[in-house]
This record gives sequence, structure tokens and C-alpha cells, in this order.
Amino acid sequence: MSDSKHARWSRATGALLAAGLLALSGVALATDQAQQRRDGRDAKQDSKEKARQNKVDCKAADQKKNAECRQDKRDTKQGGRQEKRDIKH
Repeated sequence: MSDSKHARWSRATGALLAAGLLALSGVALATDQAQQRRDGRDAKQDSKEKARQNKVDCKAADQKKNAECRQDKRDTKQGGRQEKRDIKH
């Protein structure tokens, strides 16, 4: 009878250990994904700021037409979107 009790405790302990390890691996994955989201968001925000500043500088310098300044801004923002995709994937 004591052998079956010992076997049950061993199985219960093993199951708890396995469940704990699975939970910890899930937490690590979620943390990695959160960091990727933050990095992607930061990259996109940085590109938006840069695009705004580039457009202001372009208009102030009066080197190009307004439409060309807008296109430069779009290109800069698109580069930020691509950088975000590269970070996430």
C-alpha cells in the first residue's frame, strides 16, 4: 500500500513540475513579444517625428514644392513602417 502512495506522490509532483515549467515558458514568450511590440512602436514613432521634422525643414528651405515635401514625408514614414515589420518578424 505504501508503494502505491509513493507512486501517486511521484506522479503528482512530476505533473506539478511540468505545469510550472510550461507556465514559465509562456511568460518568457509573452515578455519577448511585448519587447518586440515596444521596439516596433518606438521605431514607428521615431520615424513619424523624423518625417514631421523633414517636412518642416523642406518647407522652410523652400527647395521643393509642397507636394515633393509631402512625398518625402510619406517615404520617411513608410521606412519606419518597414523597420517595425522587420523588428516584429
